[in-house]
Amino acid sequence: MNWAVRFAPAALRGLQRLPTRISPAIVEFATVTLPTNPERLSKPLRNELEGVRSARRGDYRVLFTLDDSTHTLLVVRVAHRADVYRL
Repeated sequence: MNWAVRFAPAALRGLQRLPTRISPAIVEFATVTLPTNPERLSKPLRNELEGVRSARRGDYRVLFTLDDSTHTLLVVRVAHRADVYRL
């Protein structure tokens, strides 16, 4: 069963900042590929980002949380790998 996908406002702003050729690929990854099996396609983060998972798409990362009770995947941040983990 696929997860329902939602985007946080910060993730939507991050998508707008991406290069125009990258943004559609990230949206497709986050809405089509990732919801099929998000735990297999990502890794859990630690320390300040505990509870958040990270999925790779080329040089870009999609940070998200999973809510098991509502079966919802919330994308919280999208950015280049050099910048995505900076708080």
